Amino acid sequence: MADPSSYRPKPGQIPDSPGVYKFRDEHRRVIYVGKAKNLRQRVANYFQDLAGLHPRTRTMVTTAASVEWTVVSTEVEALQLEYSWIKEFDPRFNVKYRDDKSYPYLAVTLNEEFPRVQVMRGAKKKGVRYFGPYGHAWAIRETVDLMLRVFPVRTCSAGVFKNAARTGRPCLLGYIGKCSAPCVGRVTPEEHRDLAQDFCDFMAGRTGTYIRRLEKDMMQAAEEMEYERAARLRDDAEALKRAMEKSAVVLADATDADLIAVAEDELEAALQIFHVRGGRVRGQRGWVTDKVEAVDTSGLVEHALQQLYGEERGDAVPKEVLVPALPEDTEAVSQWLAERRGSQVSLRIPQRGDKKDLMATVQRNAQQALGLHKTKRASDLTTRSRALEEIAEALGLDTAPLRIECYDISHLQGDDVVASMVVFEDGLARKSEYRRFQIKGFEGQDDVRSMHEVIGRRFKRYLQEKERTGEWEEQTGDTPADGPAATGPAPTGPVPAVGPTAEDAEPREDDGRPKRFAYPPQLVVVDGGQPQVAAARRALDELGIDDIAVCGLAKRLEEVWLPDDDDPVVLPRSSEGLYLLQRVRDEAHRFAITYQRAKRAKRIRTSPLDDVSGLGETRKQALIKHFGSVKKLRQATIDEICEVPGIGRRTAESVAAALASTAPAAPAVNTATGEIIEEDDGGSS
Repeated sequence: MADPSSYRPKPGQIPDSPGVYKFRDEHRRVIYVGKAKNLRQRVANYFQDLAGLHPRTRTMVTTAASVEWTVVSTEVEALQLEYSWIKEFDPRFNVKYRDDKSYPYLAVTLNEEFPRVQVMRGAKKKGVRYFGPYGHAWAIRETVDLMLRVFPVRTCSAGVFKNAARTGRPCLLGYIGKCSAPCVGRVTPEEHRDLAQDFCDFMAGRTGTYIRRLEKDMMQAAEEMEYERAARLRDDAEALKRAMEKSAVVLADATDADLIAVAEDELEAALQIFHVRGGRVRGQRGWVTDKVEAVDTSGLVEHALQQLYGEERGDAVPKEVLVPALPEDTEAVSQWLAERRGSQVSLRIPQRGDKKDLMATVQRNAQQALGLHKTKRASDLTTRSRALEEIAEALGLDTAPLRIECYDISHLQGDDVVASMVVFEDGLARKSEYRRFQIKGFEGQDDVRSMHEVIGRRFKRYLQEKERTGEWEEQTGDTPADGPAATGPAPTGPVPAVGPTAEDAEPREDDGRPKRFAYPPQLVVVDGGQPQVAAARRALDELGIDDIAVCGLAKRLEEVWLPDDDDPVVLPRSSEGLYLLQRVRDEAHRFAITYQRAKRAKRIRTSPLDDVSGLGETRKQALIKHFGSVKKLRQATIDEICEVPGIGRRTAESVAAALASTAPAAPAVNTATGEIIEEDDGGSS
């Protein structure tokens, strides 16, 4: 590991003008490229105290052995040079997006004498007009088949074209009118190129002109009683309309725009782009990247713009680019885009209307893409095995942790404190083993104490079952996905502060044995840092359990903490073990917060009328509607309550008794004004 001070430039040596800088390692390989408005200020930031640097930046500067820079005239030139160097040197510490699949394009080979319409994948070629990308190649072929009625452009390969020219006989499409047959001279090269250009214009969104022209020719043919020609033109217009319907209208003002959305976590980011032309979604693509440098959303957007438009010119760069966050130097990026397009480009964040709604759709696609990418990575058997081995090696375990349990605490400002337990076996979620807990040992917010209580309750049950059975027996069958907490029977006696509760209860077989709640894990993961890990270890020690490993995963820097260690274990950024731990932690957080929100919603919806036996939802609503609020219902007499349709005297007495038992002790007072706050809860309290 290099000391950054060993290659730090001398004071005043770095110019204060715009430029691009490169960090090289000891083998002279470029490992990072960056740009700056002021080189002196930016480069100096890398040579501050290592403790103040982001962990990824710290890794980069300690890997590097030298730094060099190039001065340019403007910030736009710096942006262009940065893109060129990243493409040339492929630095390991720069964000590089990679397609999550190879997208097909509809391509028109305008660089040939007789342009051809075809499906193309891979790198773009000079002189070829591209449309898309599309999600599936069959979608392109369906569109082309409809459009060939009106624009009979060549679609055959070079071999078929040459063979037809040699024999003087066109292919089948030439006989049925879906190719103008330039191979046998039915049209001149100029006429065929005009057809190809019209095809491109229609695909680019200029659709109204052609449909209006076809409809005008159809009416004229009908007036001249050329009914067969009129019918053919009618079918041509319908074919173009069906081709247009393949792309949904999303923006009514015929907008040409690209919408970019980013979904990210600490380690990865997913990017989704919707290409809108003529108000219709003409293409969609997605990228994923490892966050190998300290970069925020605006930085991810800037890298995406460079990669998306770095090789594009003209209409391939739209008039408008909508993004979730503006790059740091918006003016320079906008100017760079305008230079590539040849006219002004609007780079902005949508604030309202249809464009903001469409951006939300793109954002959902990005979130799904990131989740799918993580799921695919976790579902591979080889990857899972490697992840478990990496975890065992990093934590010093004797064997791979085939069963991992993760715990998370969730609350809202100290209210409705709950915990979750999720289980991963062989690297995959085992939802039938999930459990959830209510924190009952104390009131208020204390994540460390809550973690101690939950671990103690779970493993106290483990010891009880171990003592009762004396051995572990594999049971068959699965419990519901949410675990028994959602459907388990309520306890019949008082619930102790510590120990099994309704949330801990286990569905039992006819012989009284629990299914698998007491099955021990090889590794316990807690969501948190050193304090939470210490609390979990202390709970296990108090129960005399020393054969279960414990670790914690802290969200901020994705550090792995072990009991009694002052420094965290930092797994490599590309470690499959870290990805698995992160996925386990995220699942525990999701399960906990879902339970916490459900409990909070149930508490908010609670009404004193809920305790009245035999009073259903319909009659509760009738009471509230009749009196207007619970307060007024509480003030009503039994005879007045009986006036409500469907409410008998016995029910009215029960309602009055229930409301009397929950009456407030004293009126609420606004301490700032001294005003008595009137109660008008409308049915909840």
